[in-house]
Amino acid sequence: MRLLSRLLGLGLLLLGIYFLGKNIYFTNNLSPYWWRGVAADTSILFLTIGVLMFFILPRSNKEFAVIAIAIGIIAVFLSSRAILQPTSLWQFVISLASFTGGYQLFTTGRLNL
Repeated sequence: MRLLSRLLGLGLLLLGIYFLGKNIYFTNNLSPYWWRGVAADTSILFLTIGVLMFFILPRSNKEFAVIAIAIGIIAVFLSSRAILQPTSLWQFVISLASFTGGYQLFTTGRLNL
């Protein structure tokens, strides 16, 4: 039963990420100058490293993951190569609820309502 609740939590986590992230597009314009696309590459690199560190590092070192994710988010906005399309309130509520519920199921195996 515990394995089933963790798998359901993982599924809800992925569903929440899908609903929240399906309206965000990253572009990397091709340009003859090498410095034009560096910020987009940096943001993707730091976001990927931050998410991996968040799941791999022990609980005492999670602040490094948060710092890497924050640098990645700042680099996205500085590069202005992220296209944010409008998201309905319904999609936002569903994604937030499934992400939160999935995280609780995945980490603790139960929902705290």
